[in-house]
Amino acid sequence: MRSLTRAEAAERAELLTVDSYDVELDVTGGPESFDSTVTMRFRATRPGAETFVEIKPAELRSATLNGTPLDVATLDGNRLPLTGLAEVNELVVEAAMAYSNTGEGLHRFVDPADGETYLYAMSFLDAAQRIFACFDQPDLKAPLTLTVRAPEGWLVAGNGVGEGDGRFATTPPLATYFVSLVAGPYHARYDEHDGIPLGLFCRRSLAAHLDKDADEIFEITKACFDRYHELFGVRYPFGKYDQAFVPEFNAGAMENPGLVTFRDDYIFRSAVTDGDREWRAVVIAHEMAHQWFGDLVTMRWWDDLWLNESFAEYLGVRVTSEATRFDRSWTTFGLRRKASGYIADQRPSTHPVAPEEVVDAAHALLNFDGISYAKGASVLRQLVAWLGDEAFFAGLRAHFAAHRFGNATLDDLLAALAEASGRDLRGWADLWLRRSGVDTLRAEVTTVEGTFKSVHIVQSGAPRPHRVGLGVYDGSALRLRVPVDVEGERTEVAELAGEPLADLLLVNSGDLTFAKVRLDPASTAAVPRILPALDDSLDRAVLWATTLDAVRDGESSPADLIALIVTALPLETEPLVVEGVLGMTRDLLDRYLEPVPREIALQPVAMACARLLTTAPPGGSLQLAAARGLVAVSTDARLLTGWLGGDGVPEGLRIDTDLRWAICYRLAVLGAAGPDRIEAELATDRSATGEQWAAKCHAALPEAAAKERAWRILTTDTTLSNRLIEANAAGFWHPEQADLTRSYVDKYFAEMPAAARLRTPWVADQVAKSAFPRYAVAASTRKAARALLARDDVEPGLRRVVIDADDDLRRALAARR
Repeated sequence: MRSLTRAEAAERAELLTVDSYDVELDVTGGPESFDSTVTMRFRATRPGAETFVEIKPAELRSATLNGTPLDVATLDGNRLPLTGLAEVNELVVEAAMAYSNTGEGLHRFVDPADGETYLYAMSFLDAAQRIFACFDQPDLKAPLTLTVRAPEGWLVAGNGVGEGDGRFATTPPLATYFVSLVAGPYHARYDEHDGIPLGLFCRRSLAAHLDKDADEIFEITKACFDRYHELFGVRYPFGKYDQAFVPEFNAGAMENPGLVTFRDDYIFRSAVTDGDREWRAVVIAHEMAHQWFGDLVTMRWWDDLWLNESFAEYLGVRVTSEATRFDRSWTTFGLRRKASGYIADQRPSTHPVAPEEVVDAAHALLNFDGISYAKGASVLRQLVAWLGDEAFFAGLRAHFAAHRFGNATLDDLLAALAEASGRDLRGWADLWLRRSGVDTLRAEVTTVEGTFKSVHIVQSGAPRPHRVGLGVYDGSALRLRVPVDVEGERTEVAELAGEPLADLLLVNSGDLTFAKVRLDPASTAAVPRILPALDDSLDRAVLWATTLDAVRDGESSPADLIALIVTALPLETEPLVVEGVLGMTRDLLDRYLEPVPREIALQPVAMACARLLTTAPPGGSLQLAAARGLVAVSTDARLLTGWLGGDGVPEGLRIDTDLRWAICYRLAVLGAAGPDRIEAELATDRSATGEQWAAKCHAALPEAAAKERAWRILTTDTTLSNRLIEANAAGFWHPEQADLTRSYVDKYFAEMPAAARLRTPWVADQVAKSAFPRYAVAASTRKAARALLARDDVEPGLRRVVIDADDDLRRALAARR
């Protein structure tokens, strides 16, 4: 499928104004395809000009422009030429369109739990053309009227309000990538808030689990609506607000106006931690923020992606912390989300938050990363700290008013914020939005007779202006937090001159800016003593993130990290901190240590988890977080097998379905659970999630036949769904199995380019990332990566994956040396 370029989009937007889409879909036929008929009305600024419409059909049956039939044989890939345009035009296109199993277009899923069929549409990024013919770019927005013919008894929902007989009310102007629907025997719950009808949908096999959490989801939704209305001064503009939890979804969620779709992993069927519930709340708030940033006002082209994702990320975390019971969501963001931003911004593939140009839609997909999300959100948090809430939100309100149901650019938003604040933001934007890279901040201290003689914050990197807090700690107690405006390479903190010495100086206390932090020597030495008792969870997260990042950069050893885990983790009280620290630690140890040192290093980490497991309140989130951590790092097959059989299970811990699968997966990796054990678990969990777990477990088995089968799926199979292929990729590589999988290192670089071309870009990128031989830390792996990158037939997504993974290998090799 040819990817639309920025230049082509600009030319077509200058030529066309789209007035309406009438889309009729018939999903009553067979399992391979559905019927699609669209009538689009549009105007052309230059009569007689030509352009093209996008469609990716199984069969293009007919196309008529202004009453004249077009030759369907002129369809070139996904582009149908339109010539001799009139000033006012009507185009009618009829086609059979293929259902997908990739999470894009109109995805078809048969639930293994009960055999029911479910459909949902995912039009992002340029997949609307897999559902109906359209001008598939963000700035040709138009009202859409949808009609769906579906089997008797199915629930059908779309962006607009249902009017009966499968017809839906005409929407306000939408970008094509927002068009969505769900159809099938979905279970539904309904409510209403402040005049807004609310709906929740999931497949029937998850009905009991949705019912259990429906009150919480509705409560979060209502609280977020109230807060957004208060902040924006603009009511939600799309009528009803449905949230559909759909199977085999690629992303976390998609902000389709009036019908937000989520992966149905967010319908919890087993015990979860408060961190899991908090993350679901943040995703709900994130998608709601998009109703204004993205849906009401849409970026003109993908180079302004930050206008969507950075704002939704910032506001999603902020509103969750302000409007719901999850008031520590900034802690989770600081420890886990920002880490992805720091990592992405130090790789060779880094890019500005707001790049000058994204050449085409295929390259736009690459920018949905830690920079556009976490760094962009951090930059906005910094901007709000500088401008203040009043000026910031006044600018946003003016922006919404000026571009309501239209499109906007970076310059449009900066102009509104400048007008509201009285500040020229062009310099700030050049430094923070147009320039890539991470700054590093550290305190430089001189002392005299038990007092600070001088304290400077020293910046290396861009440098940029930073508004930060400098936390002054006596033991674990915060003496004061000094606000500092960091300018240039050295900024004096005059307020501390003559003050008594402190045990810890924490730069970026409160985590207001996007910068790596390094501690002065005295503070570094004090961390193991202070961190376990530090009351402020956000500052604990900053200290943990600093420690982990120093190991990743090779400035500190994994042994230092392990020592801190042994000391501090058993005393941690926040499940989200436990989960974040353990997840990142496991990744570092798996790649930064040779096999024997790694195996030794896992033991104290497991012991720290076991200690926390004995002290955490029974049946609570902290206990579950500790148990998950122990399962992930344990090499004690007898302990894990005992837990599966009910032996030695800590009081209050339920070995429920998903925890059983996690244990089975670890045992499979260790060679202590074979195919029979996996199939026995699957026999008790005939669900989509169970099938994905089973696929991952089978791929993880330390057996040549299992690896061969999984590799064949990764490189040649297009019949399995996206999630099953990704499960095979996720289960393939393990440090414990380096000898067994050594031959597949070369196979990756030889076979992945062709395999990537078999799949849609989203799925190809996910498979390429998970299937990369990340534990083959060797110069020969890097040599093979460079050889692949020298080829000219590598898809953009695969190229980006290999560039990033190769940089990770570079760091891991340096750490091992």
